Amino acid sequence: MEDPLEFPDLLRLIDERSAAFRAAVASAPSLDVRVPTCPEWTLFDLTQHLGEGHRSWAATVAAGPAASAKSAPEGPAAPREGKALLAWLAASAQQLLDALREAGPDRGCWTWWGPSESPPTCGAVARHQLQEVMVHTYDAQVSAGAPQPLPDEAALDGVGEFLSTCCAWTAPWPHGAAAIDFHATEGRSWRLSMSADGGRTTRLPPPGATPAASAGEGTGAAFASARGTAADLVLVFYDRIPIDSLQLDGDRRLLDLLRAWE
Repeated sequence: MEDPLEFPDLLRLIDERSAAFRAAVASAPSLDVRVPTCPEWTLFDLTQHLGEGHRSWAATVAAGPAASAKSAPEGPAAPREGKALLAWLAASAQQLLDALREAGPDRGCWTWWGPSESPPTCGAVARHQLQEVMVHTYDAQVSAGAPQPLPDEAALDGVGEFLSTCCAWTAPWPHGAAAIDFHATEGRSWRLSMSADGGRTTRLPPPGATPAASAGEGTGAAFASARGTAADLVLVFYDRIPIDSLQLDGDRRLLDLLRAWE
């Protein structure tokens, strides 16, 4: 099983990344600059997307477990003027953080990911929202010409979060059973096993540990593996950098099939 960050740490990092996003926007020459990692968007579009996402998830969390769909954003639209836009974004992040604190990590919540290893809880929403604001902060920094490293603890959590939320589904894997290992150079590894039963993520033991240190999963050779920093793994997962940024071994075709799996 995965061991996600504690709820207070998730909220702290969402707040920190939101502040870093605003700093990147403030440093950019214009809100009209293009976002290289989201080429159809300007920096204003990116900011509007992030703020509306914060407000929508705040409303969804506040609606409670009975909600059957994501709630619409609440509050004023994103203003076009720079200082007002940054104030609006700060208020958007605060709405999300307040809603999450009020609900707590264990309360049920509507989520888009359906049946996966990530539970339909406010804690899981916070975990995914951290990844959303972290990756979009990188986008904003690239737009401003000064990309910064992703925070180590958030990136490490992001690898497991992405695999659990976006890959560990109950939908059948439409190819032969296979396993792909993902290794972060910081010393943490995950295995994604895929079969007709869907996908399953397990943590692998660190080098030299006994098999019992794993989550009950066999530790035989995988069909393919990808190795890099946790930050690079996350950025590859979200198509921000090319997959060749990682050290790839084994059947490369499996990684292409995984990226195409819906």
